[in-house]
Amino acid sequence: QVQLVESGGGLVQAGGSLRLSCAASGRFFRINVMGWYRQTPGKQRELVAVISSGGTTTHTDSVKGRFTISRDNAKNTVYLQMNSLKPEDTAVYYCQARARTSISSSENTNWGQGTQVTVSS
Repeated sequence: QVQLVESGGGLVQAGGSLRLSCAASGRFFRINVMGWYRQTPGKQRELVAVISSGGTTTHTDSVKGRFTISRDNAKNTVYLQMNSLKPEDTAVYYCQARARTSISSSENTNWGQGTQVTVSS
C-alpha cells in the first residue's frame, strides 16, 4: 500500500506561482508513473501531467508552457511547478502513483487526499 501526502496548495493571485509536492511512503516494490490530476465541483477529475519513472512527461494542453512536472525517485516525490496561474486553474489537485507492491504483483493506482489551489483574478 502506498500513502501519498500532498502539500503546497493555497491562494494565489492570477499570474502567480505555486509548487505542489507529493511524497510517497509505505510498502512498495516500485513506483512507475506518477501524476497530478485536478477536479472542480460538478466536473470529472482531469489529467494535468504525468511522469514516468524514467522522466518522460506528458502535460495536458491547457497547462503546457506554464506547468512543469518533475520527480525525485530517491525521495519518491513528484512535484508540479505552476507558473502564470489563471483563475481557471482553481481546483483540488490530486497526486496519483501507480505502483507495484512486489516484483510479482500487478500495478495498482493510489491517490492522495488532494490539495486546494485557488487563483484569484
